[in-house]
Amino acid sequence: MDDGNGRIARALGDLWLARADRSSQRFYSLSAQIQRERAAYYSILERTQKSSLDVTEWLLWFLGALQRAIDHADSTVDTVLAKARFWRRWAQTAMNPRQITVLNRLLDGFDGKLTTRKWSILAKCSQDTALRDINDLVELGALRRSDSGGRSTSYELGGHALLTAGFTTADGDSASQP
Repeated sequence: MDDGNGRIARALGDLWLARADRSSQRFYSLSAQIQRERAAYYSILERTQKSSLDVTEWLLWFLGALQRAIDHADSTVDTVLAKARFWRRWAQTAMNPRQITVLNRLLDGFDGKLTTRKWSILAKCSQDTALRDINDLVELGALRRSDSGGRSTSYELGGHALLTAGFTTADGDSASQP
């Protein structure tokens, strides 16, 4: 649905929220949250327009969306800070561009299990080169082998590397360091 008036209203809503914050920086976006929840937004809008003039249900949805936008921003900022802590931890360690590229993919939320084959695809290198890159990082502690072995061997960010960056490990431990 292309709705020019709705876009203007959402932009104005973001503007008014920014002014209410009295800050030149804002890390959440109500209009981006509404975009993420587009179907629910149009549903609540239609129900509200076709019912009585009571906008309570719409206001509750709107305030919930605002809270979810703030929560999403918090999560994004936490991820960015954790990634910065990770790279600060490894700043003095020599890594090649392939290792940096793949580690960034892992830090950004890589889906699935990282295998030598997937590394070679991401880094655009041979599987032998991928295995050397991985083994170097395992030796350093930046990566660790998952519990599965043999042909299904996969790798994940090393526990200590994750904990000092503020990430949660596969076994659910978490910590952060300023």
